[in-house]
Amino acid sequence: MTAYENGTASTAPPTAVRLLLGLVLIVGGVFVLGDIALATVISAIVIGVTAIVVGAFEMMHAFWMKGWGGFVWQFLLGILYVVFGAMVVSQPLSGALVLTYILGLLLTASGVVRLFVGVKRWSDVGWTMVLSGAFGILAGLVILTGWPMTGLWVLGFLLGIDLISHGIAWLTYGWLPAAKTA
Repeated sequence: MTAYENGTASTAPPTAVRLLLGLVLIVGGVFVLGDIALATVISAIVIGVTAIVVGAFEMMHAFWMKGWGGFVWQFLLGILYVVFGAMVVSQPLSGALVLTYILGLLLTASGVVRLFVGVKRWSDVGWTMVLSGAFGILAGLVILTGWPMTGLWVLGFLLGIDLISHGIAWLTYGWLPAAKTA
């Protein structure tokens, strides 16, 4: 495969790179699933560090807000992010428990909304939204009813599954050009 397709530069990575990326993601996902408790703690730490960085940027951005009201709210939001992130980084296991509980609540609420939207849009293949909502509610309830024990493994498990599915997608994408030319 060349860097040019139909006379224009191609921005898509070469097939070998796509296949390699897919394999690396799958291996990473299997590695994560090998110790989901450790992956959960590491995920919590990464989320905490991300919150600290975002909070710092929110606080800096506050200085460009017009008026004291906007400044105060933006600065307070930044402080909230930094404090939350620092708490998660300093206590990653407790942070994972809190993050998992919030995830369970969000999945349940999102599932309920998708269920109602699907019922209202039933004639427009709303059944897919109803099915998606049912899975969201089920996933949320599994997390919430098993909490706090689910807090020890859910984040790592979801990360591992996401990495594997992402890897499969890249492998599929990498094989598509080969299938078109054959």
